[in-house]
Amino acid sequence: MPYNSIRYEVEGHTATITLDRPEALNALSPDMITELRTAYAEAENDDTVWLMIVTGTGRAFCTGADVKAIPGDGKVVHERPYLSTYEQWEAPQEGTPPFRTMAKPILTAVNGICCGAGLDWVTTSDIVIASEQATFFDPHVSIGLVAGREVVRLARVLPRAVALRMALMGKHERMSAQRAYDLGMISEVVDHDRLLERAHEIAAVVNSNAPLAVRGTRLAIQKGLDLPLHEAEMLAESFRERVTRTEDALEGPNAFAEKRTPEWQCR
Repeated sequence: MPYNSIRYEVEGHTATITLDRPEALNALSPDMITELRTAYAEAENDDTVWLMIVTGTGRAFCTGADVKAIPGDGKVVHERPYLSTYEQWEAPQEGTPPFRTMAKPILTAVNGICCGAGLDWVTTSDIVIASEQATFFDPHVSIGLVAGREVVRLARVLPRAVALRMALMGKHERMSAQRAYDLGMISEVVDHDRLLERAHEIAAVVNSNAPLAVRGTRLAIQKGLDLPLHEAEMLAESFRERVTRTEDALEGPNAFAEKRTPEWQCR
């Protein structure tokens, strides 16, 4: 489908989704949310795509929901009748990748201001890097709203005291990219002009590995986080067993023995 508020590009085995409303600091409008969900599904269902990159244009990555689209009563707007769909019974996801149900990894490259619902990519993506110019904060309490899933997720990523401070200080305190790196919220700080280049370098390394093994490993970690350790170990073993039955699982050892680069078929 044609996209108006995002860009969707595929190069090699990597799909890049770019939030493209710089004049609105990439705030999430209803149309952008619809387009993002379509783009996630397009990448997940494209067999040639092995990894997704998400980034933004302009001086912001994403500043959360577009306040102009929020009713005065603060209620979430739905296209369908109230509580008629399962989605409406869940916490609002807005731009969040469907990380619980997708198999392919997501790499988020934060190019600038990242706040509110923009933090969802930071807390749910598999790899997160950031420009040296990136800043992180949650403004909900400063505009009269309860900080919901965004900070609940942050409290699973950051130390409790740091997450609470960010949530309760609202727009009045911002975390730098370096501080986010020091606390483990992101995995790398990059020179601003090299951000997307570096994201593609990392993507190329991930894509040089066996794609089904990458997905099984990702799923084992993501789904295991909500389980007791022993159950998580057993789930990971079940994914390992499944992948041993693939052609790529034979190709890896053969390529190693023959001292050549593996030719992954993703099957």
